[in-house]
Amino acid sequence: MKALNSFGFPVLRFNFRGAGLSEGEHSEGEGEVGDVRTALNWLDAEFRLPLILAGFSFGSAVGLRAACPDARVRAVIGVGTPVVPVAEATEEPRVYSYEFLRDCVKPKLFISGARDQFGPRAELEALVASVPEPKRFVIIEGADHFFAGRLHEMREAIEQWVREVIMPEKSAIR
Repeated sequence: MKALNSFGFPVLRFNFRGAGLSEGEHSEGEGEVGDVRTALNWLDAEFRLPLILAGFSFGSAVGLRAACPDARVRAVIGVGTPVVPVAEATEEPRVYSYEFLRDCVKPKLFISGARDQFGPRAELEALVASVPEPKRFVIIEGADHFFAGRLHEMREAIEQWVREVIMPEKSAIR
């Protein structure tokens, strides 16, 4: 959020249904894709600008699913993209599938911690290898799934990618 906002992009950060103070109930990713679409619709109506979707963890999984086919979305960022089953204390393991990314020709940035328990390097490398260009995969050494103590490196990776891929004229400035 801070990395994209540093370029002057309007940013919307929200909780999915049933998370935090939001209303509704978790619906195993299906309803949450609708939540992302609703957020994209609101951003488009408010700002009428090309959109960049950035999602973290579960937000990456469902955000990428909603954003890749959406013509208003110019590029996507997946941070801490989970690729192994994730189990919450009260539910069955959540299994992720990314076949839809094989049709996503938008610029894609994937960022993961080298010690991410939900995104092992080998599985993420295989995922990124399976998707079309343009794409970039950044591993933050020493970082876990939540980038504890490494948030500045994650932010720098996003800012560098935005300067090089989204706003190349900004590369000459820094």
